[in-house]
Amino acid sequence: MSTNIAPTVVEEVASGIHRVRLPLPFALNHVNCYLLEDGDGWTVLDTGLHRPEIYAGWQAAFTQLGIALDDVRRIIVTHMHPDHIGLAGRLQRETGATVFMSPREWEVAEAAWVHGERQDEALPAYLRRVGAPPEVGAIVASQQQKLRQMTQPTPVNVAFLNPGETIAMAGRRFEVIHAPGHADGQIIFYAPSDRLMLCGDQVLQQITPNIGLWPSTQPNPLKRYMDSLRSLMALDVAVALPGHHAPITDWRGRLCELLRHHEERLEVAYAAAADGATALEASYAIFNFDRLTPHEIRFAVAEALAHLEYLAEEGRLERYEKDGFVAYREHR
Repeated sequence: MSTNIAPTVVEEVASGIHRVRLPLPFALNHVNCYLLEDGDGWTVLDTGLHRPEIYAGWQAAFTQLGIALDDVRRIIVTHMHPDHIGLAGRLQRETGATVFMSPREWEVAEAAWVHGERQDEALPAYLRRVGAPPEVGAIVASQQQKLRQMTQPTPVNVAFLNPGETIAMAGRRFEVIHAPGHADGQIIFYAPSDRLMLCGDQVLQQITPNIGLWPSTQPNPLKRYMDSLRSLMALDVAVALPGHHAPITDWRGRLCELLRHHEERLEVAYAAAADGATALEASYAIFNFDRLTPHEIRFAVAEALAHLEYLAEEGRLERYEKDGFVAYREHR
């Protein structure tokens, strides 16, 4: 894990909405969480990891804005990744707030963070099956245990938000939108009145969200992600507030860039696998492994696999067995 720790920064990014930029101990060294001022209290949107410096960041944010713990009435988690859900349980205990998620994301969160010991064996076995060497599986198991520790305690009595519902926050009425691909049940929030989007990790400005296929992932996440981007193109968005990096002011332009990125990557994946390749072998052609940390290698393999599965479902590649591994080649 990286030691390049970013400082906590709190700033108002829209009327009644404050971005809390919290540090992460990874190459991606921060996460954007949000405080939304409601008439009778505050809503927390995403929480960061449960680490001392990150909890201290929340304390500093509450002090800066004059927020008492019992002023926090809701904690909303866009998706179950640890940098978004990690502190939700502790903040719930200390504030008494209700935690809200989509039903699917809480299902996956329970499997990963509440009953996660089962994944310590499942993830390495899964990666081994798609060609990753045993040492990668050992790293993944160790990382998973560390990440689970940074999500404890997990939330209890989670309430559900479903796509199509609306929720009042910061003086606006937000539509709840299902945004799959990066996470099966990720939810994002759109306020038509202000043309404002809280877009989680679905659309990021400086980087592309990881679209990976994991043991718990629903089939063909890349297709679901690209379909979601095309659907989001119809929304009139002036400003989108993401889970990492800067606000997005050219919504449709950024969506087009992300779609083009994956269309280009699909061609690279196809070329890498046409003569036969495992997901690991294909990932060598897609990513520069010299620049990846051990924490990031599994994401590279999972993302390569998502692209290969997309091509297999399209009929351009076919799955077959190669030396006991799942592999892909040009459809014959």
